[in-house]
Amino acid sequence: MDRQIFIFEIPAGSVNVFLVLTLTIWLIFYDRILLPLLARFTSKPRGGLTSKVRMGIGLLLPIAARAMSAVVETIRRRTAIEEGLEDQPDGVVNMSVAWLLPPIILLGLAEAFNSIGQIEFYYSQFPKSRSSIAVALFTFGTAVADLIGSGLVDVVDRVTSKGGQESWFVK
Repeated sequence: MDRQIFIFEIPAGSVNVFLVLTLTIWLIFYDRILLPLLARFTSKPRGGLTSKVRMGIGLLLPIAARAMSAVVETIRRRTAIEEGLEDQPDGVVNMSVAWLLPPIILLGLAEAFNSIGQIEFYYSQFPKSRSSIAVALFTFGTAVADLIGSGLVDVVDRVTSKGGQESWFVK
């Protein structure tokens, strides 16, 4: 993909910085603008969005992000085939990296909703003297999810490379 955005060339590994930027901007907007507005209209202190509702939103948004990613990948693959680049892993498809931004932005929003909702939920369930356990549980859950994800990638790699076939994850 063409990694040029305006006058900047985005390094391939830095595209996910937009996830962190989205997370940061959304948290500021949500906390300082949206929550006070919701609280005023609903007359509820947190605007009617409980921690469980926020966790649910944070779990649904990645589904939309992955659907968007599938559409972008379909377009990218079709473009690569039309340009004769399907067998050239280092080829640059005439398609802007900006196509990846909407799914990445949705993932940033999902992270904001889910992680903050989870931590607030844990804080509400533990006594004040044990509040540090809330962050520890969230971090532990993230670590377990990462471990399961790595294991899944390893299983898919082994299964798809059996019989001399090329793995789905080319090394």
